[in-house]
Amino acid sequence: MAEAAAFQGTGPSPARRWLRRTLTVAVGAPLLAGLLHNPAPAQAAADTPVSRTVDVAIDTLTPSAPVEGDTVTVTGTLTNRGKRTITDATVNLRVGPRMDSRSEIDQVARRKGFRSDSDPRPLDAPEIDIANLPVGVPRDFRISVPVSELDLDDEGGVYQLGVSLSGQTSDARWDRVLGIERTFLPYQPEPTAKRTQLTYLWPLISSAHISADTASDEQQSAVFQDDELAEELRPGGRLDEMVSLGKDLPVTWVIDPDLLASVDAMANGYRVKDGTGHAAGTEPNRKLAERWLGQLEAAVQGRKVVALPFADPDLASLAHRGKAVPGSLKHLQSATALAGSTVETILHVQPATDFAWPVDGAGDPSIMAVATSAGARKVIARSDSIQDDDLSYTPTAARPLGGGTTAVVSDAELSTAFQGDMVRAETSTLAVQEFLAQTLAITLEQPQDRRSVVVAPQRQPSVSQAQAMAAAVRGLGAKRWTEPLDLVAAAAAKPDPDATTAVPRAGQYPKKLRATELPVDAFRDMKTTGDELDDFKVILSDATRVVPPIGNAINREMSTSWRGRTTEAAIYRVDVQDVLQRLTKSVVLVDKSDLTLSGRSATIPVTVQNRLLQDVEGLVLRLTSSNGTRLKVDGGTSAELPITVRAGHSQSVKFPASANANGQVSMTAQLYTADGTPYGTSMTFSVKVSEMTPTVMLVIAGGVLLLVLAGVRMYSQRKRLAARAAEAEARAEAEAEGEDGAPEHTAAGTVGAPAAKDTTEGDTSDGAGHPSDPDADTGSESGDPSGPGEKVDR
Repeated sequence: MAEAAAFQGTGPSPARRWLRRTLTVAVGAPLLAGLLHNPAPAQAAADTPVSRTVDVAIDTLTPSAPVEGDTVTVTGTLTNRGKRTITDATVNLRVGPRMDSRSEIDQVARRKGFRSDSDPRPLDAPEIDIANLPVGVPRDFRISVPVSELDLDDEGGVYQLGVSLSGQTSDARWDRVLGIERTFLPYQPEPTAKRTQLTYLWPLISSAHISADTASDEQQSAVFQDDELAEELRPGGRLDEMVSLGKDLPVTWVIDPDLLASVDAMANGYRVKDGTGHAAGTEPNRKLAERWLGQLEAAVQGRKVVALPFADPDLASLAHRGKAVPGSLKHLQSATALAGSTVETILHVQPATDFAWPVDGAGDPSIMAVATSAGARKVIARSDSIQDDDLSYTPTAARPLGGGTTAVVSDAELSTAFQGDMVRAETSTLAVQEFLAQTLAITLEQPQDRRSVVVAPQRQPSVSQAQAMAAAVRGLGAKRWTEPLDLVAAAAAKPDPDATTAVPRAGQYPKKLRATELPVDAFRDMKTTGDELDDFKVILSDATRVVPPIGNAINREMSTSWRGRTTEAAIYRVDVQDVLQRLTKSVVLVDKSDLTLSGRSATIPVTVQNRLLQDVEGLVLRLTSSNGTRLKVDGGTSAELPITVRAGHSQSVKFPASANANGQVSMTAQLYTADGTPYGTSMTFSVKVSEMTPTVMLVIAGGVLLLVLAGVRMYSQRKRLAARAAEAEARAEAEAEGEDGAPEHTAAGTVGAPAAKDTTEGDTSDGAGHPSDPDADTGSESGDPSGPGEKVDR
C-alpha cells in the first residue's frame, strides 16, 4: 500500500522486497539450525542492546484516540546510534494485544528494547523500506493505516502500538529488530455506559516577585524584586500560555491570589529594584499585565475558581518546622483571610477558599492539622501518599477523614504524567498517549460504576508541559469514557466505602520532600519581623501605608515556591527585615551632647525626629536618672511625657529637673508605645550637676560688689586727672600771652582779672595782704574724670 506508507526517499520495489526475503530465509535456514543449540541469538534475546541500535522517535500520533472510520497516522524520526550503516531495513507498525489493567500499561511504558516474548508481531502492511541508514543521520518517517486494518476489539480498550525498524549491518547479515518505540492507542468507538468524572486542576501560581518596599507616591506603587514576572506574561510566556490554553479547556482554575495581586500592581504602575534604589517599570510591561488580567478575567467567567491561601504557603514546612516557633500559624490565617477578597476584587468571581494543597499532595497528621487550622475543610492529597493497596481499581477521589475534613486524593500517575522535559515532540506525544490510555483503563476497571478522578499536576508547569497537558485534556473532549467535573463537585462526590481514609504516619512523609522544607530559622525571622511590625503600626496615624505591604511580604516568606531555593528565600527575608527597620528607624531620638546643670532646678530637653511621610502618635518619652538622689526628673527617678510628631518634623520635650548634690549623672531617654513596649533604641547622655549653696552665693555677691566699687573708683580717678590736665593747659596758655606784651592796667586793675577791692572805702587794715594768703580769684573745682594715679576720697 504505497498510499499508506511514505518515506523521505525511495525504497525497493515489492518484487525486490520479495526476492530479498526469499534469499534471507534460504541463507538463514542453515544458520537457524545451529542457533537452536544456542539460547542467546540476537533476535531471540529479550531486550538486548542490539535492539537499541536505532533510536525510533514517535513525534505525532493522530488522532490520539481514534474511532471507527479514522485513519491512524504516525510520524517520527529514525537515528542510527550504532557504528555501522544499516542496510535492507524496514519500518513496521506493531499493534496489540489489548491491555486489561493499568499495571500492564506501566510495564509497557518502562520497556526500552525489543522483547520477542511480549511485543506484538508487525503488521503486514503498511511498511517502509530503507535501503540504508547511515550512522548519526536522522531520517523522517510517516505511516498511515485505517483503524479497520488494526484488528481492534469492537468493545474498545487500550492497545500497545509500536514502531520498529528491522535490518542488517555489515557484521550481521540477517534481519533483526534494531530499534523500537512503543506508545498506546486508546480505542473506544462508543461511549461507555458509566463515564469517569475527571477533574483537571489548572494552576496559576508563580514565585514571589514583590518586595516589602513601596514607593513614596500617593498610590504607594509596589516595588518588585525583579522584572521576571513580565517575561512570564509575554505572548508565549508561561503564564500567558496557561491562560491561552486553559480558556478553552474544561478545567478547574486553582489560583494563588498573590499572583493576581502582583500582576494587578504591575498593571497600575510599578517600580523595580535598581541597585540601592528603584526605577519605574516600563510601559510595555504595564500593558502586558493589563492584557493578561483581562484575558484571565474573561477565561474564568462562569467557571469554578479555587483560591489558595495568599502566596501559597508551604503547609508541610509550617507543620514540621514552623509550629516550633510561636505565632507561626497566624500567618496562615491571615493568608487564608486575604485569598477570597483578592480574587473577587481583581477577577470579579467568587472563589472557593476552603481548599488546602500540600506540596505534591503528601500528607501526615500534622500537615492535615495545620491545613485545617485556618479554615480549610478540603485537602488536596495524592494517591502515592494516601494509598489504596488493597483495591484492584481506582477509587473515587473524595475521602472523608472525620471532623468535617475531606481529603481529595488525586491520581498520582495522571498527576505526574507531564513532569520532566516536554520540549521534544516525542516525549510530549508519549506522555499524552499514556495519559489517555490510563484514563480509559480506569473507566474499564469498573465499567458498571461511575467514579470521580482528580488530576493535580505540578504547581508551575513550563510552557511545553502546559501544552502537553492541554493536548491530553483535548484528547478527552469526545467524552467517550470521561466527562469533566469541577473540583468543588469532586470533593462533594459520594466516597467509595472501600477506599482508605487513613492518613499516613509522620515517618512515612517522603524524605526527599522533607529535605527541601523551609528551616526553623525562616519562621523565627517571620516572627521577628511580625513582632516589629506589630510594635510599629500602633504609633502610625495611617497604618494602612505600612501594614499591608509588609504583612503580605511576610506571607510570601513561607511560600511553597521557595522549595529548592534556600539562598533566594533567605535573601528575601533579610530584605523584608531591612525595609521594616528602615521605617522604624525613621522615628528616632536625636543624640544629645553632655549637659551641665547649674543651680537647683532647670529643664532638660529631649528631641524626637520623624522622617516618615505620616504623623506618629501614641508614643511616650521616658527620661530616667541613674542617680535620683543627686538629680531628680520631675521630682522622681524618671518621668514620662506623651509625644506626637508631625510627618517630616522634629519635636522637643522638656523635662523639669532638680539637683541636690554636685557630680556626674547618667540620663537615659527611651520611647515607648502606649502599651509600655519599648520602641527603638534608648539614648544615654550625661549631666554634670553644680549645686549653688547660700554661702557660695554670698561670696559670689561680695566679689561682684568689689568689682563694681573698683570700677567706680577708677572712673573717678580718671575724671579728676582730666580736670587738672585741662587747668594746667589753661595756665600755660595765659603765661604764653604775658610774654608777648604787658597786660593793660586801669584803675580797676588788670584787664581780664577780677576788679580789685577799693581800699579807700572803709579800709582799716594796713593795706597789704600776706604773701601766703590765697588769691581772691582761685578757679572752681573741675568736674572732669580724675587723672591716672589720682586717689579719690569717698
